[in-house]
Amino acid sequence: MTAGNERRYFSRVAFHTWTELSQQGKSWQCELLDISLKGLLLGEPEGFDADATQPLFAKVLLSDSAVIEMKVEVVRHQDNQLGLVCKVIDVESISHLRRLVELNLGDPNAAERELHELMECHQDEAE
Repeated sequence: MTAGNERRYFSRVAFHTWTELSQQGKSWQCELLDISLKGLLLGEPEGFDADATQPLFAKVLLSDSAVIEMKVEVVRHQDNQLGLVCKVIDVESISHLRRLVELNLGDPNAAERELHELMECHQDEAE
């Protein structure tokens, strides 16, 4: 299988918390259904009317002091759910996300492999 056709899989972690989506002064509160190093699955918020041509920003509230923030793109919108792929994430947020995945997988090596795969995926897209 060539790199262009290769499917990449990332472990999804069921994690329910409130997430805020925002775009150009609008915001929507929604429920996080699961999360991976690659993106988010959310329950569709009421009144969701985002502009598909503009970036969205997601803020996942882990605790009062821990937040995962990322720039996302909607890749799936069906059955009252939004599938979002992460386009940009800062170092602090990826650290929180990696730790969340690691704790839920129970295998630090698996989380490390997925992180390396994610970095390879972004390198492939840049080329």
